[in-house]
Amino acid sequence: MSEPANPRKATGDRIVRNKAVYTTGEAATVCKLSQQTIIRCFDGGQLQGFRVPGSKFRRIPRDALIKFMKSNKIPLDGLDNDSIRVLVVDDDPEIIELFVDVLEADGRFEVASAQTGYDAGVLTQQFRPDIVVLDFMLPDINGNVVCKTIRENPDLSDIKILVISGMVNPAEVERLMEAGANDFIRKPFNIETVLKRILELVKT
Repeated sequence: MSEPANPRKATGDRIVRNKAVYTTGEAATVCKLSQQTIIRCFDGGQLQGFRVPGSKFRRIPRDALIKFMKSNKIPLDGLDNDSIRVLVVDDDPEIIELFVDVLEADGRFEVASAQTGYDAGVLTQQFRPDIVVLDFMLPDINGNVVCKTIRENPDLSDIKILVISGMVNPAEVERLMEAGANDFIRKPFNIETVLKRILELVKT
């Protein structure tokens, strides 16, 4: 017997907006596949997830669903209505305020912020951002360490990292990219340019 599908109008609408965990019925709607196909992929190990304790019901974390969709070339259209989660890491409160104001006013983003590398690490685990907008020079550690920490965790491998800094040393920029950054933008920056790049990185 298959698991019960969500009786509400399913995921193509706003029901799954910001969901962290999906049922097989919701995942099927997002992927435009049958629920039985999703269950077979889950049971066969192609789609990662877990079973609800005390039951046979399967649950699929958001990052696992996205990884499954990308590996099978399934368009992410079913998730396009979800907010893009952005973690802004900068020790300058004015820059954080700028990003929070602009991103929240845009309506497509959910924003969290941190001012230290330590807080960035905690929030990356809790908030599970789609992208980290990272200042290179932080009070406790530099951007290289944050990048390496994220890249060394396989559960966070899909997170994009956009570094923004006044640093102009090409060798340092190259080391950042080697540490796992996806792109680098120099300060002072144009906020519209940064928004455009955030969208480009998240959708790749």
